Amino acid sequence: MPMPVATSLIRLAAIQAAPVLFDRSASTQKACDLIREAGRGGAQLAAFGETWLPGYPFWVEGGVVDLTWEASAAYLDEAVVLGGPETDALCAAAREAGCDVVIGVAEKDPDSLGSAYCTALLIGAEGRILGRHRKLKPTHAERIIWADGDGAGLVAHQRPYARISALNCWEHQMMLPGYALAAQGTQVHCALWPGWEKTPRPEEYCWARQLVLSRAFSSQAAAYVICAAGIRRNADIPDRWKPLGEWEHTGQSAIIDPRGEVIAGPLDGEGILYAEASLNVIRAAKAACDIAGHYSRPDVFTLEVDRRPREARARFIDAVEGDVDVEESSTPSTAPRAR
Repeated sequence: MPMPVATSLIRLAAIQAAPVLFDRSASTQKACDLIREAGRGGAQLAAFGETWLPGYPFWVEGGVVDLTWEASAAYLDEAVVLGGPETDALCAAAREAGCDVVIGVAEKDPDSLGSAYCTALLIGAEGRILGRHRKLKPTHAERIIWADGDGAGLVAHQRPYARISALNCWEHQMMLPGYALAAQGTQVHCALWPGWEKTPRPEEYCWARQLVLSRAFSSQAAAYVICAAGIRRNADIPDRWKPLGEWEHTGQSAIIDPRGEVIAGPLDGEGILYAEASLNVIRAAKAACDIAGHYSRPDVFTLEVDRRPREARARFIDAVEGDVDVEESSTPSTAPRAR
């Protein structure tokens, strides 16, 4: 399907739906169906919530028990390898829909049996992966299941209709990742959240704060924000893992304009939320306050971003021709080294 042409209006979509927990294949099929539906709805960019595929690891929110580790092992088994059949299917669906897609995935490290990343995957309407951003710092108990990401994905991607970017959940609380994207002139930003916006105990602080932080980003970056949230109902949890479900993820996706105003949502239940974005509104907002341009002070502040990809593994340097055979010598300098 041909790429969308550049226009002054952009149709955005927040896809809010429940994945099929602990079932990578079924979740992928559901995601592809929803992408095609968003395409039929005219979306040029559609976003899912944080680690939508194969689902947010809800069990880390409670205390650590034996079942926690069993669930974590099952979750890692269902994580996604980039370039595998799941991402190939997502790319094909995006191409068929003629729609760019940002979807949260639990990305399996192919060189490790026990590490995964909370990744925002950006897929183009031409059916290829544009980029991936791994969450820089998993929040609180998420560190049980996700490894630290890197800065390689802190990129605002130029598309035919606008420059787009993505961050995961509390990366919006960190401030500097958002500035790194604003400095590249992002115009439409996808903020991916698990959908835990409302605490079941109103007197307690709500840790998600997805709408507050998404609105702050839109106003500061002078960009539209798709605040894409997930859904997780206790009824969706397989019986084996039901004891680990303390509360539900309610969604509450929204779409926000470059002045921080909510123009669509918040959304209850499953569905696709649409809104029209205007390049003229983006230009006007940046003309008023461009924190990467006339509203910056590079003489006072500088930001250095390391975008080299990092991997959570050791590098082994084996003996080369002419070295002493390591089996014939116990000398430390001739033994294989890890660094």
